[in-house]
Amino acid sequence: MHAHLHSHYGSKRCTPEQALDCLTDGDTIIVPTGAGEPPSLLHALSDHRRRFHDIKVAQILAMRKYGYFDCDTVQHVRHVALFFGGASRAAGQAGWADFVPAYFSELPSLIERDLVPADVVFSLASPMDEYGNFALSLGADYTMAAILKARVIVLEVNPNVPTAHGNCIVHISQITALVESDEPVIEVGLPAIGPVQEAIGKLVADLIDDGSTLQIGYGGIPDAVVMQLTSKHDLGVHTEMIGDGILKLVECGAVNNSRKTFMPGKMVATFALGSRRLYDFMHDNPMLEMHPVNFTNDPYLAGQNANMVAINASLQVDLLGQCGSESLAHLPYSGTGGQVDFVRAANRSRGGKAFIVLPSTAKEGTVSRIVPTLTPGTHVTTGKNDVNYVVTEYGVAQLRGKTAHQRAEALIAIAHPDFRHELRQAARRIMLC
Repeated sequence: MHAHLHSHYGSKRCTPEQALDCLTDGDTIIVPTGAGEPPSLLHALSDHRRRFHDIKVAQILAMRKYGYFDCDTVQHVRHVALFFGGASRAAGQAGWADFVPAYFSELPSLIERDLVPADVVFSLASPMDEYGNFALSLGADYTMAAILKARVIVLEVNPNVPTAHGNCIVHISQITALVESDEPVIEVGLPAIGPVQEAIGKLVADLIDDGSTLQIGYGGIPDAVVMQLTSKHDLGVHTEMIGDGILKLVECGAVNNSRKTFMPGKMVATFALGSRRLYDFMHDNPMLEMHPVNFTNDPYLAGQNANMVAINASLQVDLLGQCGSESLAHLPYSGTGGQVDFVRAANRSRGGKAFIVLPSTAKEGTVSRIVPTLTPGTHVTTGKNDVNYVVTEYGVAQLRGKTAHQRAEALIAIAHPDFRHELRQAARRIMLC
């Protein structure tokens, strides 16, 4: 490493507590998705939160329940969710964490246009290379856009963070301060897969041809699909999240990216969430590129992949095909994320297929997830004009191009048998049958 880079690095190094001196009351701190969040910085912010007034921490998926997730101190530091997960959901449902509805692909442009403020960036990063570069490999997402806007950029440099190819590089000249840590990157195991998920996985896998390019959402059913794809050939990956399911497909030879029509030979993602094995696989791997989400999730770009397959989960689908994938009635549960981005990408793609997957029932079989109309208050995620394939363990309903009557029939046919009669009656009442 050049001596001047070394001294540059030394002059910017500080403790997490010292890094907090860069903050000003009223700031919005942008934090990357999931594993890209910097724990030392966020623990320090939590410990000292009463020093500040009206600091917002904006993030699409919080992994740890930091001390600032505290309804008694929201006037000091408040979470702004771009999507809710396990750590933030209770705060969102109780109303003391804020929520910004948005398509994942558009978050960078919301930041560029000052619609979402980005005063400060706190991010985990790989160690500096000989040229003075750090990789934000775990979450390029909207953070790269925030780096161009922010007054203050603080990196938490950790040797366990992989370097990566793609547009996820920050130079030491851009950063305000850096802290060092060496704790392992947070790991997330594959979700448990039961017989219902497996049945849905099989139905979807049967419709995926060799040579397809995959986007796989997070969750039990998308991962169940992955498990059924190990015997496929020449699959490609253009996704938002790279996880252990995709790693399995690379290791067994099903994914080689050879037949992709956009960026052939390359896997493309915007954030990573999985095991240590995944992070090791990513390290300096020329087959994988990590890019901002306005690149990975842009329906126009992703849709340039022929045979683009999008697999995403929902909570409730009505008889027109509208998907409530992110709330339980009015209570937020997750967020829009990249679901609509990739449904639209698959719809644009030559030979593309967009799958919305869900079990036919909830609450141990007592409630149908296929419903006449969405529960009042439900946040609509994928609209009726975008949705194509809906899959439950009872079959596949293909909706694009179908009349409202045909859609209702197709969806009732894949509802749980216990609910089909009442769905048909309800459909008649609302003139859908």
